[in-house]
Amino acid sequence: MSTGNTDDAAAIGVDTVDLTATIVAAYVAKNTLPAKALPELITSVHAALAGLGGPAPASAAEGRDEKPTPAQIRKSITPDAIVSFIDGKPYKTLKRHLGANGLDPQSYRQRYGLPDDYPMIAQNYAARRSDLAKSLSFGRHTFARK
Repeated sequence: MSTGNTDDAAAIGVDTVDLTATIVAAYVAKNTLPAKALPELITSVHAALAGLGGPAPASAAEGRDEKPTPAQIRKSITPDAIVSFIDGKPYKTLKRHLGANGLDPQSYRQRYGLPDDYPMIAQNYAARRSDLAKSLSFGRHTFARK
């Protein structure tokens, strides 16, 4: 019976290696990467795949709940995007991103200590949507009277 467990572990290891190779190949095909950085990329991808299903690292769990400084909050708001404190990526609107991470706007603001008036939509995107709605006469009653 112990042979079956060893075979299972070996099969899982091969799958991890295959997945690592597939992910690294796809990344290198779409991104420029110096040759010196390739071993580090392979190692980090393999470690990430090997760690799936295990307990989350303590540092990652602690880092998610850090409160940003006022300067970081100001820098996260740009005319074209709102930078997420969850993953550091810019978004035109945060609502779908927050939902994918199990949050709503209010809980996101509480989690990161953001003010109640912290925007969830980039200013230029909101203006563009508003202009489009106005040009299509949304919100206006244009019914013909009899």
